[in-house]
Amino acid sequence: MLLLTASFVPALHTQGTVFGSVPDRSFDALAVVAVVLESLPLLVARRWPVLCLALVSVGFAVDQLRGYHSFAGSALPIALLTVGSRLESRRRTTVLLLSAAYAALSVALYRLGTGDPLIEFVTFYLALTLAWGIGVWLRANRFAEAERRRRVAEETLAAERSRIARELHDMVTHHVTAMVVQAEAARYLTAAPDRLDQSLTAVTDTGRRAITDLRHLLDLLNPDHGTGAATEARTPPVGRLLTLVEQTRGAGQPVEFTEEGTPAAATGSADLVAYRIVQEALTNALKHAHGSPTSVRVRHGGREIAVEVVTDGPGTSGASPGGSGRGLAGLRERVDVLGGAFSASPRPGGGFAVTARIPDGSAV
Repeated sequence: MLLLTASFVPALHTQGTVFGSVPDRSFDALAVVAVVLESLPLLVARRWPVLCLALVSVGFAVDQLRGYHSFAGSALPIALLTVGSRLESRRRTTVLLLSAAYAALSVALYRLGTGDPLIEFVTFYLALTLAWGIGVWLRANRFAEAERRRRVAEETLAAERSRIARELHDMVTHHVTAMVVQAEAARYLTAAPDRLDQSLTAVTDTGRRAITDLRHLLDLLNPDHGTGAATEARTPPVGRLLTLVEQTRGAGQPVEFTEEGTPAAATGSADLVAYRIVQEALTNALKHAHGSPTSVRVRHGGREIAVEVVTDGPGTSGASPGGSGRGLAGLRERVDVLGGAFSASPRPGGGFAVTARIPDGSAV
């Protein structure tokens, strides 16, 4: 609209683009048509780029051939820049047609004008090409940014899926393993009703804890999941490791538990990672060294949480039959993200040891 309005200001008449040196002419009815064709299509350039460029080009040709040289002639490079940044298809065809139209207009203006040297026509063409090139550059940058955002979104989604898979593995595997061990033991207790009742009660309690943990995980998938107490329940602190140890003892695994030091006020994700390490190590002990003595040691201090779980007997790495190895690999990833150190390997004298040093949130 600015170009349209400025073109009818008397002081700006014949002050626009001069291409071909056709003698100036006073505005008439055709001049109004030319100005409108050059100005108004810019309003729809984003939606109909080819139509916009065609109308502006026709208006510019009339403007120059008739010698109006209106201020609206500046619309042509603007249209080229906008269309170059917006046109999605038939770009090469559009460039060829515009170049052919420019050549025809140049010949007509050369014959009507005062005989400008050919270099001026070439220079003006290069100026228009620069406007188109800037538009193409803007389009390429826009596509590159869209591609970057798409990759970031995909990576974020993949990371979230991996996190959820780790949470499912850590929670479900531990509870289900404990239930399987307890159920197997119950098969041999039919002659001892009291012990059978205790074993079945332990299976029931473990199943209920599994359901509770699954509900907490489903809450994480809900965009409207709550905060406060619910969040605390979804993030088991190290101080609740004793419950985990007691559950494992109830499944028939002798576990010695030691916790040293005072947890830091702010541990970030360190306490949850420590909990998951102990959970996975005890799960593997149940699966691969059931009944073998196991020791769990957790130490707070030095701006880190140190975890050590050692199982005597023929323990394995969890990658043996019945184990995918995903649990330990996921734990290693968790610890690496926090900048800690993780180790899981067989002991020289037999058994298996899992150790980790996890920086907590008190580090500065």
